[in-house]
Amino acid sequence: VLLSNIYALCGRWGDMERVRKAMRTRGVKKELGYSCIEVKKRVHVFAAGGMLHSQEHEIYAELQRLNRQMEAAGYVADTRAVLHNVKDEMKKHLLCFHSEKRAIAFGLISTPPGTLLCITKNLRVCS
Repeated sequence: VLLSNIYALCGRWGDMERVRKAMRTRGVKKELGYSCIEVKKRVHVFAAGGMLHSQEHEIYAELQRLNRQMEAAGYVADTRAVLHNVKDEMKKHLLCFHSEKRAIAFGLISTPPGTLLCITKNLRVCS
């Protein structure tokens, strides 16, 4: 997985695909990233692949609101963290909907203002 990511960071998409194909052939799987938040004594899990939540539409609306607010304040997404061979606009879109951001948005729409939100992840937090 690390070698594949290094190739992707360098823009060597053919080499990345070769490594990923070898991984599939050998049955090596990349661990699914997920984020968790506890709200009202219930743990909610948000996966990188996009496991749907019962409030997914509200979560996406909150993420879009937050993204507009951040961009108005001058935020520019660092698309180097997206290790997919897609255009920059798609990379920005993918960054907006990472599991930790979906967990935060859920926490914001599910708790009173000022509530401390604690998000846990099984992998690293993306830049």
